[in-house]
Amino acid sequence: MRRKLLIRFYLSLMVAAFCLIPLQFFVHSQTPTSQPIVYYIPVEQTVERGLEAFMKRSIESAIEEGADHIVLEIDTPGGAVDAAGNIARLLRETDIPITAYVVKDAISAGAYISLNADQIVMAPGALIGSAGVIDGAGNAAEEKMQSYWIAEMEESAKLNDRDPIYARAMADNSVDLPEYNAEKGRFLTLTSGDAYEVGYADALASNRAELLEFLQLENAIEKDMEVSFAEQIARFVTHPVVIPILLSIGSLGLVLELYSPGFGVPGIMGISALLLFFFGHLFAGFAGLESVILFGGGIVLILIEIFVPGFGIFGVLGIGSIIGSMILASYSTVNILISLLIAVVITTIVSILIFKYFGYRGPMKKIVFTGATTTEEGYISNVTRDELIGQVGETITPLRPSGMALFGSDRLDVVTEGGYIEQGKEVEVVYTSGSRIVVREAKKHSQREE
Repeated sequence: MRRKLLIRFYLSLMVAAFCLIPLQFFVHSQTPTSQPIVYYIPVEQTVERGLEAFMKRSIESAIEEGADHIVLEIDTPGGAVDAAGNIARLLRETDIPITAYVVKDAISAGAYISLNADQIVMAPGALIGSAGVIDGAGNAAEEKMQSYWIAEMEESAKLNDRDPIYARAMADNSVDLPEYNAEKGRFLTLTSGDAYEVGYADALASNRAELLEFLQLENAIEKDMEVSFAEQIARFVTHPVVIPILLSIGSLGLVLELYSPGFGVPGIMGISALLLFFFGHLFAGFAGLESVILFGGGIVLILIEIFVPGFGIFGVLGIGSIIGSMILASYSTVNILISLLIAVVITTIVSILIFKYFGYRGPMKKIVFTGATTTEEGYISNVTRDELIGQVGETITPLRPSGMALFGSDRLDVVTEGGYIEQGKEVEVVYTSGSRIVVREAKKHSQREE
């Protein structure tokens, strides 16, 4: 009996042990890891609104993943001031510590973004600075914009107790710092060693391992934020230089489609370019579906105007809808208006040249009347009276140089070759064209007067 009780007891222990094993795994899986998470975000190529959208998504992902530290791996030649300002605002509003790791170049807007991070670490040979503001033509921006940008650079330096004179020298070439090759007339660009010397670089690190050692995060879990293919397209098509090219291809393609019979390559290129424009701005978060709907409505209105003329009303409304949709989709009204102007000029010039040298074909033949009413086809506007040539008549009114003359029983409107002929003079018909009858004073009459 005692043996049976012992056997039952051991069996109970074994069952309890097997039941506790899954529970142990479950509890272990629910225990939060003690390892910190470092999130790497690449800040590469031109700083523009596409990068801004990517940065926003990346920081949100880092927060959702529970990241303990964010590292911006920076290698950029700079870019748009407004995009850089928005990115800087994102960094300032993020509670997670952020380190700007300049792996190669942090120029212009890249330097500004770096200054807004909590600390800056640079790779040997990296550069930071040269943040002068220039316009789209490559010239220095207006004084008002320069003043704003210089103030922003100085304030960003002060965020982490950096000497603002170096930030100012990066954006203001009137500052004289010859010891760092930035005498008056040159913007300051600091090497990694110089940046460390003046306190703009908190450390130098050749790779991620050295960076993590400086951050005291050697055992951290490293995660990389990657730019998706769709984001790459969005960044490309929202570039200020690419936008007017896309709009020019789009408008020119649609115009050429009216010229060519059927629907072919020009139409596909035009529609594709416009779809890329809207896709990029939609994906980057600048445009909503309302802009696409407005654009489609504009195309429909223009087609109605072409095939069902409405005294220009539908055409004007259609053009207004298209321009409005692009303004809504764009992040800058000034940029999109300039881009539209460039597209209109290019499309107009190319269209005039094509229509001049190749004529009207395809659907354009239905829009533009190119026919002519000729005498061979039976169209007669005025009968040309060739039989009058050589006949002599008498003026019944003075010809100054036009008037009336009598030829037999016919009173006809006539015109001289340019001179004046008195009333009662004999005139001879020398040329007729339609209703135009040209006369001169008859020679016989002149001889009799003598």
